[in-house]
Amino acid sequence: MDSYTETEERQKPASSVQSEVIYQKTIYTILFTISFAHLLNDMMQSVIPAVYPIIKEKFNFSFTQIGIITLTYQFASSVLQPFIGFYTDKHPKPFSLSIGMSFTLVGLIVLSMASGFHTFLLAVTLVGIGSSVFHPESSKVAQLASGGRKGLAQSIFQVGGNFGSSLGPLLAALIVLPFGQPAIKWFTLAALLAILILLRVGKWYKAHLHIKPTARGNTQTEKANTFPRKKVIGSLIILFFLVFSKYFYMASMTSYFTFFLIEKFNVSVQHSQLYLFIFLAAVAVGTVAGGPLGDRFGRKYIIWFSILGTAPFALLMPHVGLWATIVLAVFVGLILSSAFSAILVYATDLVPGRVGMIAGLFFGLAFGMGGIASAFWGWLADKTNIEFVFNICAYLPLIGIITAFLPNIETGKSRK
Repeated sequence: MDSYTETEERQKPASSVQSEVIYQKTIYTILFTISFAHLLNDMMQSVIPAVYPIIKEKFNFSFTQIGIITLTYQFASSVLQPFIGFYTDKHPKPFSLSIGMSFTLVGLIVLSMASGFHTFLLAVTLVGIGSSVFHPESSKVAQLASGGRKGLAQSIFQVGGNFGSSLGPLLAALIVLPFGQPAIKWFTLAALLAILILLRVGKWYKAHLHIKPTARGNTQTEKANTFPRKKVIGSLIILFFLVFSKYFYMASMTSYFTFFLIEKFNVSVQHSQLYLFIFLAAVAVGTVAGGPLGDRFGRKYIIWFSILGTAPFALLMPHVGLWATIVLAVFVGLILSSAFSAILVYATDLVPGRVGMIAGLFFGLAFGMGGIASAFWGWLADKTNIEFVFNICAYLPLIGIITAFLPNIETGKSRK
């Protein structure tokens, strides 16, 4: 079916042949640059949950208020993303990346000076808006530079974010805990650096908008793997439930794991932040594997293993000692984190040509689910206790069993 021949290649002008070469190569410099920007972005965002123990004690916030702060941040991060992605699919805005990061900069300044509940809500809203602009457009940059290796590109992009998320609690323990809330201003240096980096990425993005985000060899695969509309919608609904399972569970870990360790094992705040860093570092490591393994073995199987494979470790965690809890948390982070890049690429394969919209939708769904979950778990913790919350949420990975109903959209040939 492919009519592209050597004769046609010889007949092409030099500029066209050069464009094809760029079109098929994986551009690692851009992938690692946007991944580093993702690291900075998510490092700054992870400061928010990392300072929860500080502001809870300083301002006497309840768990419900902590949950509402997270819900507000995640809501601002999630609602705009699919709309931004849908708009930029049709009207790309390469320099919106640096503009979005400016919102994060202002949000951090407000967060460092906040003295009341509503001011905290304003600060996290600004940071959330910055995130809602960053993720859809940067996902498009990653696909544009992927050379068709979309799983690998998403893993490189996302590992930066996950590693940045793991650095947030560590830096909060080293900087914010000793020097207090005003020390959050130091993180604005990272925002300024990210703005400069994203300006350069925006220039590259603008110069390469004419290049398709997948290699020639994958274009026909995408067209051949299209399904009837009902099948696509049904598959997307299954993916939504899987994202629900993953991020409702992740919210319990990122927002309340420190409180769980403090309450059950009586560890210090600084030690709890260190253990949270270990968990988030495991998440970052697991993310590296998810995309390439999905490219190699098929994304459906990686999704299945990642969600359902977490269940045994999650179910054991509330019933063991401190060091066993940390070890189990590492396994949970390693396994569960490999899911999202596979889910995202699987979804973009289901709906080819709508990378920005799908990325915005799934990033937005992930943040939205995380925010709702944080508010819900906070409310439940106030009504019961943190240990009860961890016993309940441990059953969520079992939802991964519904992955069996996803269609196989990759043949062995296309995976190879």
